[in-house]
Amino acid sequence: MWAYILAHENAIPLWRSLMGPTKVFRARNSVPDSIRGAYGLTDTRNTAHGSDSPASASREIAFFFPEFNERLWYEQEEPRLRCGRVFYNAEERVHCALGDGESELA
Repeated sequence: MWAYILAHENAIPLWRSLMGPTKVFRARNSVPDSIRGAYGLTDTRNTAHGSDSPASASREIAFFFPEFNERLWYEQEEPRLRCGRVFYNAEERVHCALGDGESELA
């Protein structure tokens, strides 16, 4: 299992759209190219999960990533992400936001 925190203004509806309907039969018939439509086996083995609201996302982030401070992220990291100053840290397997005067190599 892989768990991710998706950071985007519309992350919840965009991710839920990519996943497709929760019910695999419905996904296969209405959105066959969705993740669940293509790979879902049953309604309980539908291959993907996504929070249905910001409150659910906060609870699930706290469960899967207890070291992650959501409030601090919104205060410090999120504004920098909006500026587009981002790089991928392969060692930590995470996207990072650069601060003013920082470079990817620092």
